[in-house]
Amino acid sequence: MLDDPQVLSPLIPQRADPHLTRHVDGDGRARYFFTASVPEYDRIELRAADAWQDLPHATPRVVWRKPDTGRWSELVWAPELHFRQGAWYLYFAAAPSREIVGGLFQHRMYALRNRSPDPMTGEWEFLGQIDTGIDTFCLDATTFEHRGQLYYLWAQKALDIPGNSNLYIAPMRTPWQLAGAPVMLSKPEFDWECRGFLVNEGPSVLHSHGKVFISYSASATDENYAMGLLWMDESADPMDPASWTKSPAPVLTTSPTQPIFGPGHNSFALDEDGRTVLLVYHARTYTEIVGDPLWNPDRHTFVKHLGWTADGMPDFGDAGLA
Repeated sequence: MLDDPQVLSPLIPQRADPHLTRHVDGDGRARYFFTASVPEYDRIELRAADAWQDLPHATPRVVWRKPDTGRWSELVWAPELHFRQGAWYLYFAAAPSREIVGGLFQHRMYALRNRSPDPMTGEWEFLGQIDTGIDTFCLDATTFEHRGQLYYLWAQKALDIPGNSNLYIAPMRTPWQLAGAPVMLSKPEFDWECRGFLVNEGPSVLHSHGKVFISYSASATDENYAMGLLWMDESADPMDPASWTKSPAPVLTTSPTQPIFGPGHNSFALDEDGRTVLLVYHARTYTEIVGDPLWNPDRHTFVKHLGWTADGMPDFGDAGLA
C-alpha cells in the first residue's frame, strides 16, 4: 500500500454499486466513464472525464429511464458499462414492481447497446433480457474476456440452495446472449457471507500477476457488507469450478480505523499510468440507518489504489485509507 496512507473521502456521494471504466480510443485518447445505481433507482447515468479525479465535476448524462410499467419498470440496479466487439454495452437489473415474492425482489438482467465510439453520444438501443436459462431473481452482471472468449458473470438465486444469490459464469455467443449453460462458482458458506442475508453478489474481474481474480460482495447491505475473493491461474478453464480457489476470509470489511462501513460492490480500473489498479467501491459513513438499508441513499463511491503482496495477491487494505 502507499507509504503514507491518507484517510479517504467519498469521490462521488450517494452513488452505490459504482462501475469505473478506463477506455483508450482509436486515437490513443484515454478517458474515464462512470456509472452507478442512483438513489431513485429510476434511470441510468453516465459521466466522463479525462482524469478519474474530475468525475465528481462531470455533468451526468441520463442515457436510459425506466418505463412506467412492464417487466423492467422498477428498481434499476447496478449498471455496468463495457466496450465489447466494437460497441458499448450497459448491463443492469430491473424488476416489474417493488413487490417481494418468496423473500426476494423479482429482478432480471437486461442490456443496452450504443454503436457510437463515444458512449456519451449516440443512441442507446434496448436489447431486452439476458436469459440465463434460470428464471429466478438475478442481478449484478459483468463481462470479461479470457483467452479470446467472452464470459458473463453474475449473481442469481438457485431454488435448491438457501439464500439470496450465488455467483454464476457462462460463455457468451454475443455480448447480449449466452452460449452455454451457467456454472456456479461460489455460494454463501462462511459466516461473514451470511450475516443478515446469505449473499454472493457484485462480481468484478481483474487479470494480473498471472492470475484471474474475481472479487464479490456478501451479507446484508449494512455494516456487515464485505468483499470476498476467488482466483485461478490464467492458464486454467474459468468454466471449471475446480479451477477457482476461494478465500475463507473477507478481503475488505468495515474499516477498523475510520467511520467507513460495509464496503462492497466494487469494480477495478487502471490509473492514468495504465498500470496501477484502482479499487472502486461503495460504503457508508454511519450505521444509524432508519428502516431498510436498501432505501438509505448514503452509500458513497470511494476510490483507492489496490496493493499487492510479495506472492502476487491483491492487498485490499483498510477501506478507510488510501
